Amino acid sequence: MQLPPLTEARLLRRYKRFLADVEIPGVGRTVAHCPNPGAMTGVAPRGGRCWLSHHDGPSRKLAWTLEIVEADDTLVGINTNLPNALAEEAIRNGVIAELSGYDTIRREAPAGEMSRLDFMLTGAAWPRTWVEVKNVHLMRQPGLAEFPDSVTTRGAKHLTELASLARKGERAVQLFIIQRGDCDRLALAADIDPAYAKALSAAHNEGVEVLAYACGISLDAIIVTRAVEVML
Repeated sequence: MQLPPLTEARLLRRYKRFLADVEIPGVGRTVAHCPNPGAMTGVAPRGGRCWLSHHDGPSRKLAWTLEIVEADDTLVGINTNLPNALAEEAIRNGVIAELSGYDTIRREAPAGEMSRLDFMLTGAAWPRTWVEVKNVHLMRQPGLAEFPDSVTTRGAKHLTELASLARKGERAVQLFIIQRGDCDRLALAADIDPAYAKALSAAHNEGVEVLAYACGISLDAIIVTRAVEVML
């Protein structure tokens, strides 16, 4: 996925979930939109380098959006609005081998009367497949990505829905997109959200597949590149 032109800045602080104070050379201190509701543990270093996109549409309250930060000497994507698009691009390009060969990809597919999942894949040679995507950027140990970085009741609900579909004989997949390139394993942060860890274990036992893919990140593009080991 190509990124819009980015401007380098310094991250002064992230607060109120969706706001960040940044220092932009030639512009000064300003407030940027932070498109990430999580804790951002380890990826919001004060004074660290970051990169922003600029949007000057009349409907926008904040012209700058935080897209990438430098943490642990690597680039990390923090925009949680991107993983679904990254996943779709990777599926269409055959990067995610486990999800290749389908004829159609439907986003925000209704999985029941009151719920939707990120993707429904269909194809003549394959069973209908449901995919829920989660963004990952937490790394507390070198090489080990972890999810979640904060309690996610909604995430646990999605796992319950996937497990229900798997019990009905449909294929169900939990896909983690890791927006950093320095991880080769993914584990659950059970100390942060034990309920989610329990829900994923139960869903996996019901037949839900768990996949994790890391991204290559530059200031021009974020691209899903490779599978990583999932440690359940």
